[in-house]
Parts: sequence; structure tokens; C-alpha cells
Amino acid sequence: MSSRMEAGVGPPDAEGAPSATRPTRTTSARDLRTALKAGAPGDAGAPEGTPTPAPDAFPAALREALGRRGLSLERVSERLRARGIGVSQATLSSWQRGRSQPERARSLRAVEVLEEILELPGGALRSLLGPRRPRGRVAPARGESAALQVLGKDSVVEKALGERFRHFNQATGSLLIHDVVTLGERGTLGNLTTTNVLRASRAGADRALFVLSFDDEQAEPLDIRVTSGRLGEATYLKGLKSLVLEIHFGRELAKLETTVVSYSVDVSPSREPATHYERWSRANLHEYLQQVFFHPDALPSGCRRYFRDQVGSPPRGQRRISMNDPHSTHVLVSRCKPGVHGVAWDFGTPE
Repeated sequence: MSSRMEAGVGPPDAEGAPSATRPTRTTSARDLRTALKAGAPGDAGAPEGTPTPAPDAFPAALREALGRRGLSLERVSERLRARGIGVSQATLSSWQRGRSQPERARSLRAVEVLEEILELPGGALRSLLGPRRPRGRVAPARGESAALQVLGKDSVVEKALGERFRHFNQATGSLLIHDVVTLGERGTLGNLTTTNVLRASRAGADRALFVLSFDDEQAEPLDIRVTSGRLGEATYLKGLKSLVLEIHFGRELAKLETTVVSYSVDVSPSREPATHYERWSRANLHEYLQQVFFHPDALPSGCRRYFRDQVGSPPRGQRRISMNDPHSTHVLVSRCKPGVHGVAWDFGTPE
């Protein structure tokens, strides 16, 4: 299993949209039907004095159109891709939930094609969007910039989160992370259990995002259990071999308040044995503990710890680590600097 995302909190306003899972304001069914039938002009051509659409108008209309056509987000994403427009399921989910709205040029083009796919009049969806942001280069957000330093551009995590990537980790930071990796009798990943202690950097944080990336497309999530927090969303992106989890805290945190998120994911057997597990972090962690439990019928010949400055860069600081009873190894890192911390093992003949 390859690198995974540390905690990333869903922002109170990803791109001007409310942070609640469902919008706080509602649009009447009559208004939606009128918009879907009439297809009012987009914001660029709207006459002066046209009222600004309610913030929930676009996501509500999108949900209604998707339901009417009976199309899944996966199917819609595939149809967009067939027309040369890449929009992930995670981004589509964010749009229909009101977590973010399309504003960039490529996103607005996707909305136009969405109207065709959903058999809507031209402008029916785009007319429900608020004013576009001023054009020009936008500097990366603080959290995005820190993540890019470790992940690099166009990473799997960025593709999995779509437009949420820009703001995904701005409201909290991880203090302590404990990963427990359990391998099966063939040496394949069987279960991953994670406990993450988060601290709010500002008031209002109420959820976190996590991305789990797998090396083998046959290694898919079978069961997801959240033991601390509440599962709000789970989206498996087969094309990216990644699972996106949104876990809610149950309430809004005060600034500097801490919370604990714990989850466990059972994974289907991959074709080949797992050879490593990595955890990336955009900021300093107080402590990181990784435990790896091996099946007694598939014990490694050796284990080692290592560090990468960036995902995909050469490992350095490699050191052999010992096995413990029962059939496990671990690494504990204090005052972790940003980067990738990993444990690797070999199933071959001992050196």
C-alpha cells in the first residue's frame, strides 16, 4: 500500500459554499422546475439587477437532475471523461452536496457538458451558480502549498479530492497518528486501522477528510468502521485506486480544541504481497507510530524503516528494525518533520 493522506479538514467554505453536509437554505421545488425547464442565461449574460441565486440552488438542481436520469456519479464522471473533461467522482459529490461549486474555466465547461448529459436546457445549471471569482493567477492556499511540497503536483490525492484539495486541511492539524497494518496469510494487506489526534487551528472545524491509496487495483475496501467520529461519506475511486473518507466530529471544535478520529478498513486480497506501508504528513507531528502485524504463515525475512522528502523520491535514512511477538514490527517517530515515513519488508531469503 502506498502513501496516504493525513487528516484534512473540510473547510467551512471550499469555494464559497457552506460547510454543512446539506445546505442550510432551501430552494422550492417550483423554483427548481422553473430553472430546469427554462434554462436562464449564465451569470456572464444575466441582465443587471438579476437576483443572486440561493447558495443551495445549484447543488439541489444537480441532485434532482441526477436522480431524474438515474445516473451514478461514477457513470457521469465516465461520460465527462469520454468527452475529454476530467472531473472526479469526489468533485461531483462535492458539487451536489454544496461543499464547493464549479468556478474555474474547466469546471464551468464541465457544467455545460453536464447539462447535455442530464438532458437539461442550455444554462439550466450554470445560471444557478454565483458570480465567478476574478480571473488571474491564484496563489496556493497555505494548506495546499504545504501538501504540494510533499505530494508534488497532480498527485493521486489531489485528483481524488478534486476542488476540495485546495482547502482540505486548513482547519486542523494532526498531533499524533497511530497506524496498525495487518497482513494476511499470503502477505497481502488485510486491514488498516488508524487513530488520529487532531487539533483545531481555528473555530468551526467539524469534519476531516482522509485518502487511502492502494498499489493494486484488486485491493479494494470491503468494510469500513468508524469507532471515533461518524462516517459522513465514503467514495472509492477505482481508477485512482483510492478511498476518500469524510469523518464528522459530531460538533464544531473551538480553536485549539482536540478530537480523536479512529477508523478501520478491511481490504480485499491483492494479486501480489504487500511490500511496504507509508504515511505522509504536510506538517510536524508530535509522534507517529506504525505497527505491522504479519500472518504466522507469511513472515518477512527482514524489515526496515525509511524516510522520503517527497512522495516518490528516493528513500533515505534506512535502518533495519526488529520483529516483536507476536509476529509484528513497529516504528515510533517523535517530532516528525513533513515528508513520508515508511516501513518496508522482504519475504525473500534472509541476507
